[in-house]
Amino acid sequence: APSRDGFVLEKRQIDTSTHCGQWDTVVAGQYTLYLNQWGKSGATSGQACASLTSLSGTTIAWRTNWSWTGGNGVKSYTNINLNNGLGKRLSAIGSIPSTWRWSQTASSNAVANIAFDLFTSTTVGGADASEIMIWLANLRAGPISYNWNADGTPRPVATNVSLAGYSWNVYIGSNGANVVYSFLLSNGGQVTSFSGDLNVFLRYLTSSQGLSSSQYIKTVQGGTEATSGSATLTTSAFSVVVN
Repeated sequence: APSRDGFVLEKRQIDTSTHCGQWDTVVAGQYTLYLNQWGKSGATSGQACASLTSLSGTTIAWRTNWSWTGGNGVKSYTNINLNNGLGKRLSAIGSIPSTWRWSQTASSNAVANIAFDLFTSTTVGGADASEIMIWLANLRAGPISYNWNADGTPRPVATNVSLAGYSWNVYIGSNGANVVYSFLLSNGGQVTSFSGDLNVFLRYLTSSQGLSSSQYIKTVQGGTEATSGSATLTTSAFSVVVN
């Protein structure tokens, strides 16, 4: 039957095999899965693996498991990258509707986050100018920050900022190459089923924290920054569109 053939063809269009290479990529529709084990050399041992599960319209499902030993730096940022709708000036973006439903099992010593990661540039396709991270989970990790409290915790530039239905603390720092704006949940909890407009975070930064609305959206990703320990992250639905 045509419907059955169509189903088979649909399944053939996506690579669901497991990939563990340091720089492996898997393209599926408007998305690319990146293993992106950029800090692997800082680990004594370990690896990250990932696979796509399904793609339907703008919604992709995927999973990753990782285990890292040694070193205090991030080892990998396994993520889903959006390939379409980029290069728009921030002031011209209408909305960035996004959905992310996930579950995770992690070791008791895991250091990681689960976060959207956006980059801007001053020219279309130019070098990274700003990084915007929206953390949906924080496992014993911490944001980049210019300011620190006496007890060694990062000091936010704003607290209890209400965006996309949640309350956030905002941190600003530098990754050595560009400014980093980080949104962490004020209550220290997790959001395992996120549905909201990522553009409200950009609008907040342009109106309140000095981000220039004349910059361009360069990168939109969602994934997990893993430092040490081990975890399995299963995403049942991830979708993001730049309008």
